Amino acid sequence: MPGRGKKPTPGHCHFCGRAAEEVALLVSGIEAQICDRCIERAREIVEMELAGKMPKNTRYGQPLRLMPPREIKAFLDEYVIGQDEAKKVLAVAVYNHYKRIQQIEKGKGKTTDAHAVEIEKSNILLVGHTGTGKTLLAKTIARLLNVPFTIVDATVFTEAGYVGEDVESILSRLLQVCDYDVAAAERGIVYIDEIDKIARKQDNPSITRDVSGEGVQQALLKMLEGADILVPPQGGRKHPEQRMIKINTENILFICGGAFDGIEKIIARRVNAQVIGYNKTHTSQIERDNLLRYLAPQDVKQYGLIPELVGRLPVLVHLHPLDALALQKILTEPRNALLRQYKHLFALEGIALEVTPDAIEYIAEKAIEYKLGARGLRALCEAILMDAMFDPEKEIDTESKRLVVNRHYAVQKINRSGLDNLKAA
Repeated sequence: MPGRGKKPTPGHCHFCGRAAEEVALLVSGIEAQICDRCIERAREIVEMELAGKMPKNTRYGQPLRLMPPREIKAFLDEYVIGQDEAKKVLAVAVYNHYKRIQQIEKGKGKTTDAHAVEIEKSNILLVGHTGTGKTLLAKTIARLLNVPFTIVDATVFTEAGYVGEDVESILSRLLQVCDYDVAAAERGIVYIDEIDKIARKQDNPSITRDVSGEGVQQALLKMLEGADILVPPQGGRKHPEQRMIKINTENILFICGGAFDGIEKIIARRVNAQVIGYNKTHTSQIERDNLLRYLAPQDVKQYGLIPELVGRLPVLVHLHPLDALALQKILTEPRNALLRQYKHLFALEGIALEVTPDAIEYIAEKAIEYKLGARGLRALCEAILMDAMFDPEKEIDTESKRLVVNRHYAVQKINRSGLDNLKAA
């Protein structure tokens, strides 16, 4: 570099030593001057340093793994038992959504055709009793596609200006999952659980302000449809000085789930099926036990979701109640099956756990009796194996280091645990 080793003189760059006539521009400061070449080099150094300090999200930086619906369903079958119709609908909706994103990304930088077809986003609403696999389906889909995924609970949200969380904190949690990588967050999946808990109490518009029900639904409208949302990185209003981050929700897939307890009565009135009473109907017992198969958007609207919100959740999926056979498969077949987890826990202690088929049948029967779905299976397994996990020496065969759980053993432990108090009336 010219002037190296020499003290720059006035009219020279104080960084490289070049004279004013050798450069295109010389910027003067209080006691120093810098040329345009050094300014450009300094800018490159600053960008490289800042890029090195920014958190790099290597997990979500990979290309999107997009699979056809048939392969998505096959992957779901490895983790979720039953619910074939829900898996099929969910696989098609997710595939179409991310195919749409790929089309948008390929078209960036190209001249857009005014007559080109624009594919709109299709958010999903899952309706099913507790423990039927709503959250598990959403989690498994996100794991397959390798996209940011977060679960939020709708019950904590209130209308802006009231005690509680604003709906923008949904996106704050999505940002935190992907280390504040906005590009990754803008193609993520958000699962809003307990969406039925923000339903308004009456089908008619409320004459008083419903800050944790109808107000939250109205605040969600723009986010679900797709808009630029200013998100507080820390979440909430406790840091009013924080700089907002702009996120476009157009390519974020929103999956809402809820039990919608009591919606069967609304469906029954619509399909003219008598649920209780003395009048006979042509509806069979099986159909009355699973009225969710006749679920329609107007039923969700009558339950308490405003029409604007129902319209932004066009894919409506219902989940069937789990029967005894499905619960037995949940205990044994999935990759992370419950009994496999307990066998691994005992194996870490050097104990071989064996659960006989009649014990598995008994556990499934009790789970149906308690009406807790798949979640009830863990409570039953904990009650049966608690003594063995607390003091293994008293429960296992010390010579073979084995614990055999048969129906008699399971009945004995359940009776002692007091879980029979959970019986539904």
